[in-house]
Amino acid sequence: MTTPPINLQRQLAAEFLGTAFLLATVVGSGIMAETLAGGNVAIALLGNTIATGAILVVLILVFGPISGAHFNPAVTLAFLLRREVTISEALLYLLAQVAGGIIGTIAAHFMFEDTLIQMSTHMRAGPAQFGSEVIATFGLVATIFGCLWKRADAVPFAVGLYITAAYWFTASTSFANPAVTVARALTDTFSGIRPIDAPLFIVAQLLGAVAATLFFGWLLGRPRDAMVRPRDTIETATDHH
Repeated sequence: MTTPPINLQRQLAAEFLGTAFLLATVVGSGIMAETLAGGNVAIALLGNTIATGAILVVLILVFGPISGAHFNPAVTLAFLLRREVTISEALLYLLAQVAGGIIGTIAAHFMFEDTLIQMSTHMRAGPAQFGSEVIATFGLVATIFGCLWKRADAVPFAVGLYITAAYWFTASTSFANPAVTVARALTDTFSGIRPIDAPLFIVAQLLGAVAATLFFGWLLGRPRDAMVRPRDTIETATDHH
């Protein structure tokens, strides 16, 4: 079977579909967890966490060789700062990610027979939430760049495990993703965030991504074998197995 060439159209489709499944999982598992937890918020968060970490591993394994599996404008910004994607590619990735996230949220509402479009009333505000998102996104980008340095094949598992942990060690439950933040503003369920709180989250996430990119650019440098697009690195690594 001949593999079709990877082009921008296929990359954008991968980013759209991957982000849609990510949000369908985040929102859908939040609804399911809250329904089954009987008012126990810790159990609901645990269910939401496990599903999110698991789907990230799957989605990165599936779509990584095609688009790099960013599913996240903050991650795309980090690769833009490293000059591994162009400005036009980054903008198109962002649009695909945000659109995919919104569709994924609507799909979750549909599956649970809820109102398709909602506005969240879940308050997430204050310095602790802002700082948590800076730290959460810094750690996410650090995880990606640290693994890409020598162990690109570990990226899917490392990202899934990092987000699983960050759900619990950050006060914000680690959104760490502007597209996720926008989409979660459109659900008044367990995983939602008030639209009025979303802009501050997004600013924090972008700051965390920039800080991690600068720090790891200094820490690891950019050797010749690392200066390839993430999708190429992951594809090369997986070819060895």
